[in-house]
Amino acid sequence: MTGQTTGRARRAAVLGSPIGHSLSPELHRAAYRELGLTDWTYDRFEVTERTLRPFLGELSGPWAGLSLTMPLKRAVIPLLDEIGETAAAIEAVNTVVFTDDGRRVGDNTDVPGLVAALAERGVTRVPEAAVLGAGATASSALAALARICDGEVTAYVRSPERAAEMRGWGERLGVEVRTADWADAARALRAPLVVATTPAGSTDALVDAVPERPGTLFDVLYEPWPTPLAAAWSARGGDVLGGLDLLVHQAVLQVEMMTGVPEAPLAAMRAAGEAALAARAALREHSV
Repeated sequence: MTGQTTGRARRAAVLGSPIGHSLSPELHRAAYRELGLTDWTYDRFEVTERTLRPFLGELSGPWAGLSLTMPLKRAVIPLLDEIGETAAAIEAVNTVVFTDDGRRVGDNTDVPGLVAALAERGVTRVPEAAVLGAGATASSALAALARICDGEVTAYVRSPERAAEMRGWGERLGVEVRTADWADAARALRAPLVVATTPAGSTDALVDAVPERPGTLFDVLYEPWPTPLAAAWSARGGDVLGGLDLLVHQAVLQVEMMTGVPEAPLAAMRAAGEAALAARAALREHSV
């Protein structure tokens, strides 16, 4: 513990709908404990697109910042005074910091968080990559791959509309994107880096297609974990990253932005996340 303190109480929170599953409170509170920020609190609030504006309008007092999850990442943009380059590029804000002069500044820590999580595993450059899915997380994945991928990114999607969206994101982000039909998603697993951004169960049918010598899989889900694809990938000796890796690394950046502390406690935050997931798994098993 560093023993640092702000000298005054500060507040932060995560907003979204649904929000009860969010691990952000456990991660941020662990950081505050480790940093000695005993006067900081971090909560969660159920907020929809419809209630976001009035919620922000009612905020007063010592608010430091907000974490945003779905469906608020795009809806918040018109309500901000400024957004960072990364957030503007993918039209998604997951972090809002309140400045001393009352301004609302938005940014996105998912993209650098994804890059940092891969770098922690030694993945700093790849010759090509594949993305499974085409939702909001897929656009963040493309933005991250624009920083580390030397060649083409193939996105496997379910509709021509999604394909057009992904190619558009690629042009906007400066990464070469080729699209392929979801029916051919098994081919994606041959890439040196595969980023799975689809909902739980979507990739279960791909388990038998995991190659003998897989590369790196980044499956952004964290509960339940491991996914069948992640388990099969690991069993074949491939390197696997999960949603907790992304969540922790993006939360580290949020803590640093909101508190002004230059190095948030990654290990303590990861341990808190792992403990929370283990407790949830035990509870589910007990209730069966």
